[in-house]
Amino acid sequence: MQNSPVARKRGRPAIKSTPHPYHHGSLPDALLHAAEAVLRRDGLRGLTLRAIAREAGVSHTAPQHHFGDTAGVLSELAASGHRRLAQFMAHRAAAAGEDRERQHAIAHGYIDFAVENPDLFRLMSRNELLDTNRPSLVEARRMSARGLAGVFETASADEPVTHVDEGTSAFGQTARAQAIAMASAWAYVHGLASLLIDKRLDGLAAATGAFGTPRELVDAVIDDL
Repeated sequence: MQNSPVARKRGRPAIKSTPHPYHHGSLPDALLHAAEAVLRRDGLRGLTLRAIAREAGVSHTAPQHHFGDTAGVLSELAASGHRRLAQFMAHRAAAAGEDRERQHAIAHGYIDFAVENPDLFRLMSRNELLDTNRPSLVEARRMSARGLAGVFETASADEPVTHVDEGTSAFGQTARAQAIAMASAWAYVHGLASLLIDKRLDGLAAATGAFGTPRELVDAVIDDL
């Protein structure tokens, strides 16, 4: 009886289940999703290749295989952020009316993104952590820069564009007035976004009694533009 097939079958060790393997095409996306989850939960200090692999449930060598090193992962994550930022601004702009309303809408879209993704928003400006020559990051930065330019689109169409070697610049060929307008827009909305997510406006908003939240104060600043 002990040698029966049933007995032998019952005596076999239990087969351990293995994680469902990712398709090779989806693993980079899965790793980026995992990286953002770690970033949201543990901040930049906790965002290591091993932490990303653990979050994704894959081999600890997988992130390095697909992205090279930590800077590679962070750069792709930042690139994803810039593409999404461009989408936020475009979505707001599409629902707006004339030029002034559209300018306000783009600025609100920038703030929306920062509020919903504060850690990613901060990472996108940390050049010392990124591979700024990475093609995907360069192109993504150009996308968000073009979207942001609409906030202060004041350059004359007749103004000559000074030729520059685009290289890894996020802005490409830019006329003088356009450069001034874009710098103004960037400083304006980025400063507001940073003050808001760092909770630097809480006291000011409360002191007036006119704003229920700091975000209401920021919205009022933009609408007064």
